[in-house]
Amino acid sequence: MEKEKKNKILASSNLEDLLNAEFGETGTPARDEFDRETEAFCLAQTLREERIKAGLTQEELAQKIGTKKTYISRLENGKSDIQLNTLFRIFEGLGRKVCVTIL
Repeated sequence: MEKEKKNKILASSNLEDLLNAEFGETGTPARDEFDRETEAFCLAQTLREERIKAGLTQEELAQKIGTKKTYISRLENGKSDIQLNTLFRIFEGLGRKVCVTIL
């Protein structure tokens, strides 16, 4: 790690400073990539948590929405992108609704 970057990381006093030091300012390519990956991870974790709350296995959820267990597994592990209509279908299968907010 370059010395200047290491010093910025060590001098960080909050999460935003740390993210800026490690990935760059918001709007830079590296930071945008990090933010996209973080959002995908959060969505995958939410899917897993909601499935568990609903008391369903990956197999049961897959059968309920007409897909395969391997697809649910890949989604939960962040190994597959998801289409919006599939996202809605999955959460409806869990008895939940998805609300999309454009910022």
